[in-house]
Amino acid sequence: MNSSIKVRTTIAVIISTIILGSAAVRYAQSQTGQRPTIASEADFRRAMKELSNWGRWGANDELGAANLITPAKRKQAAALAKEGLSVSLAHDVIQDKAVDSPTILERVLVTATPTVAMDRLQYSGTYHGVSHSHLDAVDCHIMVDGKGYNGVSVEDVKAAGGCPRGSINALKDGIVTRGILFDATRLPGKTTPDGWLNPGTAIHREDLEALEKIEGVKVSAGDVILLYTGRWKRRAARGPWPNTEGFAGYHPDVAYFIKERGVSFIGCDGPNDFSPSGLPQGVGLHQLALVAMGVSIFDNLDFEKAIEQARRLNRYEFLFMASPLRIEKGTGSPLNPLAVF
Repeated sequence: MNSSIKVRTTIAVIISTIILGSAAVRYAQSQTGQRPTIASEADFRRAMKELSNWGRWGANDELGAANLITPAKRKQAAALAKEGLSVSLAHDVIQDKAVDSPTILERVLVTATPTVAMDRLQYSGTYHGVSHSHLDAVDCHIMVDGKGYNGVSVEDVKAAGGCPRGSINALKDGIVTRGILFDATRLPGKTTPDGWLNPGTAIHREDLEALEKIEGVKVSAGDVILLYTGRWKRRAARGPWPNTEGFAGYHPDVAYFIKERGVSFIGCDGPNDFSPSGLPQGVGLHQLALVAMGVSIFDNLDFEKAIEQARRLNRYEFLFMASPLRIEKGTGSPLNPLAVF
């Protein structure tokens, strides 16, 4: 073997060793849990930079991670409607005040004659919060240091009298893709005997990875991931509880899973962020998903009927469809998403 061949061989061995060594380190880290954590303000600030999608689809992008839902993805999702069974993923709009729902829909019958009946609908306050099923607009609902996704500032919002870019109207053509329903009550040690997660229970990215194996699914780019905690089942059994008592939901470290897999939207049967979290104020998945990654959030959905069908069919993926109201400059919208099995 001549000297040049020996040199090339030596270099190849070194490169291979480096690559394999790096892979081994990553594998060891995954086995020992030595992955990026979010337990402090510093961790949160690091994650905001590491996971940012600002500029990824252009400086004036209004869709964020919804860009990952391609025509091919929609066609693949449509094929999941095997039984043709359509299930609502929203909770009935709350019309009576309760300890967990200070804001209600005020429905007033304004006309009732032998030929017609009409009512007026308006919320007594915002539909945002922990009660009403809704979708957050990507650019303007949540901000960090006065800026939302892709740099829309609070000054821009005030000047426009609403969301000047990336409002809920950017999704007026609807969301059609694959939905995956993660049944968190199947996680060992998380669930009560009654079949729900107690307030304050955190679902970490490792839990989502475990649920992929349990349910036989694999999250991919353009998916909507939905988390079932049994929130509405608990409410039906025990009644409303004060919001200060908290909710089960995602831990902020799920943001790394979302970015790695290319998730387009997330949702939960509660307000998504677990609470009380013990984390610094303003450190949560809402901030990381909406502001850093441009991943819109479905809050307070209701999966009781969907989870029943998923368990019966032993199938946790389906065609997901959602259409927000066409509200120019809106920071979000109440809506009724559908799962079609």
